Amino acid sequence: MRAIVAESGTDMAWRDVADVTAKAGEVVIDVVAAGINRADLLQAAGNYPPPPGASTTIGLEVSGRISDLGPGVTAWAVGEPVCALLSGGGYAERVAVPAGQVMPIPDGVGLHEAAGLPEVACTVWSNLGMTAHLAAGQTVLFHGGASGIGTHGTQVAHALGCRVAVTAGSAEKLSVCRTLGADITINYRNEDFVERIQAETDGRGADVILDLMGASYLDRNIDALAPDGRLVVIGFQGGLKGELNFGKLMAKRAAVISTALRSRPVDGPSGKSAIVESVVANVWPMIADGRVRPIIGAELPIEEAAEAHKLLSSGDAHGKILLRVRD
Repeated sequence: MRAIVAESGTDMAWRDVADVTAKAGEVVIDVVAAGINRADLLQAAGNYPPPPGASTTIGLEVSGRISDLGPGVTAWAVGEPVCALLSGGGYAERVAVPAGQVMPIPDGVGLHEAAGLPEVACTVWSNLGMTAHLAAGQTVLFHGGASGIGTHGTQVAHALGCRVAVTAGSAEKLSVCRTLGADITINYRNEDFVERIQAETDGRGADVILDLMGASYLDRNIDALAPDGRLVVIGFQGGLKGELNFGKLMAKRAAVISTALRSRPVDGPSGKSAIVESVVANVWPMIADGRVRPIIGAELPIEEAAEAHKLLSSGDAHGKILLRVRD
């Protein structure tokens, strides 16, 4: 089969590699499209090695059709259209994945579009629904509101009956966020998000903040939290190490939580299979009835993976960027 082989951050070649086979409990998917994530950029640059036992090929989500079943797999059938959450291997013609990480295509979603759902849906729901316990009537703040995570999370939170605030860096991106249900839109280039959140909530703050920045936003995120608020950090674009004022945190009875999806085990109460099951039960109905939809900013041929990475890194696109493997 063919797959993308990354020899450096910018040199990625579509070439022959060893084929994959379905081990016990796995299925093989003939890939139609693969989603791009910032973790892929880090791995291509040599800064984010895959977990032990995972494929060294880049790619954390795909859509396609099942072409083979490993021993013990009974929940799926050859030929079924599916999408899947991966630990690696997505930038390829075929990928082997644990059956528990495979999801049906939601009603009303095209097979290519579905490649943009697994990573964002599992990230958003595991953090907002399963970890932060976001509930109707609460205020949630998304940093990077026009990103794949932000565009999906805004729709899910809106569907839950929450008040949604987002930050983004341009009027165009903020306009996109408003069409998806954002109530408070903040241009981080010329506005202070802490002041806006406090003003918009009568000084109370946000009940939940989903943060991609890490260290550089840590202190201001605490300032923006409401009493009993939850700050969930899922990225560190603004650095790894920051100073935490425990006095502020304790005064608000607040929590700082940091999670990762890729390194979770397949099974167990916090494993990927449990997250996938919860996403299908809770988020897929939102997609089926139109409250949530995939937001695809661009789709490029798999041979242009390096260009797609540049596009994601530039920040010029909103929503998900896909790689087309098959028509």
